[in-house]
Amino acid sequence: MSRLYLDWNASAPLRPEARAAMVAAMDVTGNASAVHAEGRAVRALIERARAQLAAALGGEGADIVFTSGATEAAALACAGRGLQCAGIEHDAVAAWCRVDVPVDAKGRVNVAEPAISALQLANSETGIVQDLPEGLAVCDMTQAFGKLPVAFNWAGCDMALASAHKLGGPAGVGALILRRGLDVAAQIKGGGQEMGRRAGTENGIGIAGFAAAAEAAARDLVDGVWEQVAEIRNILEKALEAACPGIICLGKGAARLPNTVCLITPGWKGESQVMAMDLAGFAVSAGSACSSGKVTASRVLSAMGMDARAAGSALRVSLGPGVTREDVLRFAEAFGQARKRALARLGPGDAHPATA
Repeated sequence: MSRLYLDWNASAPLRPEARAAMVAAMDVTGNASAVHAEGRAVRALIERARAQLAAALGGEGADIVFTSGATEAAALACAGRGLQCAGIEHDAVAAWCRVDVPVDAKGRVNVAEPAISALQLANSETGIVQDLPEGLAVCDMTQAFGKLPVAFNWAGCDMALASAHKLGGPAGVGALILRRGLDVAAQIKGGGQEMGRRAGTENGIGIAGFAAAAEAAARDLVDGVWEQVAEIRNILEKALEAACPGIICLGKGAARLPNTVCLITPGWKGESQVMAMDLAGFAVSAGSACSSGKVTASRVLSAMGMDARAAGSALRVSLGPGVTREDVLRFAEAFGQARKRALARLGPGDAHPATA
């Protein structure tokens, strides 16, 4: 039986539209900073992609700075600004902030000082979606773009982060979107590309793929594709609850991404679950892809007040278009069998079911 990819929050499969745009861009030879015809052709490709991305992400009239990914965009947005954030933020944002904004047990953050705060729109591990306060300094929208009907222009924030590979573009390219009139201090200095905000020859091929993927993702939202994904997600949760008595589907009933299931099974480590399901033919993760392989409990779940034993048992299943009802029922059956075997090997004190 073929393998099933259920780790879309880590990286979405490359869209055919992005692949085609990248192949076409490979035939455009030159450096975008050169003034000759070849250089101008590359510059035109990049500026066309910038306009496409702005339209797809609802950032018309804003400035878009292309980067190597959302991690670099976070550094560009947050470095040296004295921002604060909650413990559920991605490491790429938290690394630049004071992590002292409270978060409740449901993963919700109440931002008292938006002008000096960073807040993600959607969490990659739990899928929980935040209400953005007006005047927010920085918003990490990497998981929300392409899955939720969101536009930078009506999000009420000064800056937002985006990543191509989260919405079906290539890895290694991202963007900082900022309200026109704002400025940021370049973290990579050199030739002054990207309006002096990010030096280095632009990745024209990746940028073309990013813009094409964003356009396709915007069309999917209009066509209701992610509403269908949410229906499959709900089927998966019901099947898991039937197969695994006592399991917690974290965030169920809350506003969250349409594709994300966060499972809690105290007594069975998340890393062990990932390995068991990999052997069974399913690609899932124990949390944020950038934190995979670490032996500590999820920082996100710990920030929500979950004890280390429960937080260390988290498993993230993230779906995408094309995942079917039959697919998720197959996963639920395999997961239930693997869980039963794993808990049977544990002592009575470790194998009790999760409680809400």
